[in-house]
Amino acid sequence: MIRAYKFLMRPTVGQEGALTAMLRDHCTLYNAALQERRDAYRHASKTTIRYGQQSAQLKDIRTYDPDQARWSFSSQQATLRRLDKAFAAFFRRVKSGEKPGYPRFRSNKRFDTVDFPKDGDGCRWDATPHDPVTRVRLQGVGHVKVHQHRPVVGKVKTISVKREGRRWYVVLTADQAQPEPLPATGAVVGIDMGIANFLADSNGEFVPNPRHGAKAAAKLEAPQQALSRCKRGSKRRRKAVEVVARLHRKVRRQRLDHAHKTALDLVRGNDFIAHEDLKIRNMSKAPAPKPDAERPGAFLPNGASAKAGLNRSIADAGWGVFLAILAAKAEGAGREVMAVDPRNTSRRCPECGHTAKENRPTQEKFHCQECDHQAHADTVGALNVLRAGLVRRDANPA
Repeated sequence: MIRAYKFLMRPTVGQEGALTAMLRDHCTLYNAALQERRDAYRHASKTTIRYGQQSAQLKDIRTYDPDQARWSFSSQQATLRRLDKAFAAFFRRVKSGEKPGYPRFRSNKRFDTVDFPKDGDGCRWDATPHDPVTRVRLQGVGHVKVHQHRPVVGKVKTISVKREGRRWYVVLTADQAQPEPLPATGAVVGIDMGIANFLADSNGEFVPNPRHGAKAAAKLEAPQQALSRCKRGSKRRRKAVEVVARLHRKVRRQRLDHAHKTALDLVRGNDFIAHEDLKIRNMSKAPAPKPDAERPGAFLPNGASAKAGLNRSIADAGWGVFLAILAAKAEGAGREVMAVDPRNTSRRCPECGHTAKENRPTQEKFHCQECDHQAHADTVGALNVLRAGLVRRDANPA
């Protein structure tokens, strides 16, 4: 199985300059390859250029451009593959009728990662047992110190260098043996994700929503206002950006910490976990505008302000991150996680099966109109999610 590790790098001033130049040159390569594809399609009878054709040009590019020649050939191929994947995703969305989202040019601020497809090809993870200092060797940069806070298990496959604000990180993927599964507990659980509570389970317990983003909003207000008053491109603005980025970085770490701890508790205590198959992107879409037929050019109220607040709460809860972490931890622990259809899970009575909109008179209250069963609506939803998950598991045994 593949596991990822992320460590903080501690480059010197000279190495930080080289890392910045590496990102800049890879960004230039990405934008040039994108421009070539655009020009070929527009001016050469809709000719489509593939990754193989652009990769074959790398040798000539490195011959005539010394800036490009100092970096790893494989990392430049990975940058071209990234563009190719962006176009593949674009055409997939076109065919499926989704919003296409044509690949965009990247500024240096928006290009923050360089990938090395193989350890030893342009990069080398050096964690020798007798050396207390861990380093990663990068072509054109040198041996950069790494703060390795935990051991890397397995064989390192790929290495990526990532910039976050003014910090640099190295991200490793390691191929490791399947770990021993946790002892069976015999317990099963269903969970219902929410805003008022982060989640409710089928046992009647609740995990409070920490609302890290909302709590940090007051601290972010003054720095964001100061940032808006700074002149673009000024040194003062760069400092203001770093202050805002540092506060957002703390919120992100808090959200990840909460997700890891909550997922770990669920995985340790249950053999089977069922959750709703949430379409988070659709849930957080802005409402469509409502043109006023009587007044051309005017629009009717569409609840956009209220929906914006709900969207912020959904993003602050971090459901997608939590479910991804839950799936990864369950895989490593030998647990089973299953997503089920969320339709009517909070409207169906767990006692008699009656399904109606009137069964949920308020956000928290569930009151069955058929059998008079009363409970918390989120607990009812978790029970129905668990039952649907067990039915699906039994119908499709592994």
